[in-house]
Amino acid sequence: MKPDYSLYLVTDRKMMSTRTLGEAVVQAVAGGCTMVQLREKEISALDFYMLALEIKKITDGYGIPLIINDRIDIAMAVGAAGVHIGQKDIPADIVRKVIGKDKLLGVSAGSVAEAVKAVEAKADYLGVGAMFPTETKPDAKYVSMEELREIRRAVDIPIVVIGGINRENAMLFKSMGIDGLAVVSAVIAESDIKKSASTLRSLFLGKEPMNEL
Repeated sequence: MKPDYSLYLVTDRKMMSTRTLGEAVVQAVAGGCTMVQLREKEISALDFYMLALEIKKITDGYGIPLIINDRIDIAMAVGAAGVHIGQKDIPADIVRKVIGKDKLLGVSAGSVAEAVKAVEAKADYLGVGAMFPTETKPDAKYVSMEELREIRRAVDIPIVVIGGINRENAMLFKSMGIDGLAVVSAVIAESDIKKSASTLRSLFLGKEPMNEL
């Protein structure tokens, strides 16, 4: 079954409004997040592994993919659906050899050249950004709308946009042939995570929010 990239949650425990990351992920997925990327930069390998096992139980329960940021070893150890890497991580073609052809490989790209190189390395999807200012990566290089259009024209794999995505700009991307929104604080930092997720996905897809909200 093809992955649904429409609302791609990237976790950040420093920003979450809930007591535990598990609670935040449950609410986000219940609200409409279709993929979860577990991103941890400052914990031990063991803690990352244990947290990944916990989050994978949640995503498995909802039947959605768990992606691990950067750590190929953690992704393989917990049987995650795939791994997402940046431009300063192990090269994508090497990652593909390590994880095999059946796991998802996401690659961050900020230019046409980076996007094309990722496709040549057999990436399954691209994370393109930062589109707007973001607290998650304040020093990130911005990608203009025209650059995004050029990347979309240059590659034929799914693209999710990331960086400052929120309710004010979520509807800008569907008409550009973009496959999904990657969100952090616009979901996980909100007091009502479930409702925020539902609203964002509805804005992107041009549908009404879930009735029960």
